[in-house]
Amino acid sequence: MQEIKCEEHKFPFDDFANLGYECQVFGQKAYNGVAICSRLGFEEVQKGFGDPFWDEQKRFIQTTIKGVTICNVYAPHGDVDGEKYQYKLSFFAHLAEYTKKILETTEQCLVVGDFNVAREAIDVWAPELLEESIGFMEDERGAFERFLAVGLIDLFRSCHSKEHGFTWWDYMGGAVWRDEGMRIDYILATESMHKRCQEIYVDMWMRKRRVPKPSDHAPVVASFTDI
Repeated sequence: MQEIKCEEHKFPFDDFANLGYECQVFGQKAYNGVAICSRLGFEEVQKGFGDPFWDEQKRFIQTTIKGVTICNVYAPHGDVDGEKYQYKLSFFAHLAEYTKKILETTEQCLVVGDFNVAREAIDVWAPELLEESIGFMEDERGAFERFLAVGLIDLFRSCHSKEHGFTWWDYMGGAVWRDEGMRIDYILATESMHKRCQEIYVDMWMRKRRVPKPSDHAPVVASFTDI
């Protein structure tokens, strides 16, 4: 989970425990925050990158579950220009270097989360209209591609070459019902995990339900062999 917007002591651990899940949380009051919940336990957990500058905003948590390294990311949204946009570009550069080091030690790795970037025209509902909009800017798309180039595969696009697979829709104007969305949430995998992927899809029910009010994102769901 990303953008949980709560400190760790306010996370609903008991509710998840009642469903059989243990949770690890790296949270922040009112902003950001990431969490991983598991029915299989945790072999090790790292909250943050281990760098005071990058961990001031709670955007990264890493764990190992049954031999698979899982990195959960909430990338900055950014603005069209200014410091927040530059921070977003720098964040992807840092994430690329960090992930590259992980991949030097394991072939079993997934990097998941809300990356706030749509890769290609198929990933947005109106590419001409959104070309200079945040989430589809040339610089940030390039930064995201350089991050992928360290050795990660976009699982959804690999399995569904012609399906847009939107994961986010604005609340305004019923965008989800008009299918005016963007694909900005990803499950990224090493080649080894790509081979183990059985299926991947976007759970639209979670976004289209009426009560309780849904997130403006729909979750991406994947299953793998031997987990």
